[in-house]
Amino acid sequence: METLTVIGFAVAFFALIMVSVALHEIGHMVPARLFGVRVPRYFVGFGPTMWSTRRGETEYGVKWFPLGGFVQLLGMYPPRPDGRRRRTRLAEFADSARAAEWEEITPTDVEQERLFYQKKTWQKLVVMAGGPAMNLLIAFVLLLGVTATYGVVRPQTTIAYVQACIIADPARTECAPSDPPSPAAAAGLRPGDRVVSFNGTQITSYAQLSGLIRANRDAEARIVVERDGALVDLTPVHTVVTALPDTLDPSNRVQGGWLGVSPQTQLVRGGPVDVLGDMWTMTQQSAVALVQFPLKVWHVVWGLVTGQPRSVYDPISIVGASTVAGQVVASGEVGLPQKAATFFSLLAAVNLFLALFNFIPLPPLDGGHIAGALYEWLRRTGARLFGRRDPGFFDTAKLLPVAYAVGALLLVSGVVLILADIVSPVQLF
Repeated sequence: METLTVIGFAVAFFALIMVSVALHEIGHMVPARLFGVRVPRYFVGFGPTMWSTRRGETEYGVKWFPLGGFVQLLGMYPPRPDGRRRRTRLAEFADSARAAEWEEITPTDVEQERLFYQKKTWQKLVVMAGGPAMNLLIAFVLLLGVTATYGVVRPQTTIAYVQACIIADPARTECAPSDPPSPAAAAGLRPGDRVVSFNGTQITSYAQLSGLIRANRDAEARIVVERDGALVDLTPVHTVVTALPDTLDPSNRVQGGWLGVSPQTQLVRGGPVDVLGDMWTMTQQSAVALVQFPLKVWHVVWGLVTGQPRSVYDPISIVGASTVAGQVVASGEVGLPQKAATFFSLLAAVNLFLALFNFIPLPPLDGGHIAGALYEWLRRTGARLFGRRDPGFFDTAKLLPVAYAVGALLLVSGVVLILADIVSPVQLF
């Protein structure tokens, strides 16, 4: 029964991701139409067409492989610049792709300026940013729903646990007589104390306190706590330097100051400002993950070859994310409200990651088209300011080799991660 529950909710999560992908493409299509760009096709999925229908000048449909989607904006490649130029393989490659697109373009499209390349820079930016912006909006709405109704478990400035000693041997979990006291124990911290200040800085959140402790390394720490309604100055101590999980990449350990305390946690409801703060933290973490993505995919490959178990910090595919969502719902470790909150928080995290991923300034991603539009504007504006001849539209067809290389990398990575998620899925419980 548990297996069926995992599969059922994994399929439901996958379907919601596809809905998010469909809305991403609508984020491109709606402003494109508002600006007059002709949109011949809007599809969810890739490969052969499963079903389609035509409404006006646009064909809508679903393809057999539900691993993405696309909206075709006519006129992505400008005409080949006039004048003689040395014919290279790159130029021939660009011209062949251009010719294939221009088979659908009519003289009326050109005259009425219904082609993407003819639009103003700000319009191009709005169209290309519309897709990731839709994913950001979905993430915000989902997180706001969770935060406002169920709440988010947040660490407090009140201490829940004080470690008694610095355990020298990592193989032990209990203190030995020879182990020195932890800085927190030496300072006299007790469970239930609320930290008011650290080295003279007023404490407003545990994240702030944790950052101050890390940055303090092995320097002196002067701590003031509220205990039984009174302010108490604790004995000054020195924090110690040890290996700690990186705040933006928990899979990596960095050197930082350590005090030896754990905070109380509390389920806290919040509003839009809290959600934006959470999204900013998630954005920073996702940016770090994107930079490390190729290396981490390689680690997944190596783990498959050597038979090593998957880490919860490994990158996962859409299949893996869906499986994790199914595991959360099927788990008996948490109650139904927390299951629902975690389910929709995961969906929000996927949407946020999709948005950031698409902003990477490389074709064929949306960020690549945004970068191309900005480069064209800078080039033409610079020419106008310096009295030079207008260089014309930037020939985005020249970037097709880069687009194919990036596409191939993404395809291989996707296949590897899907295979890993099937053969050796990440286990949360």
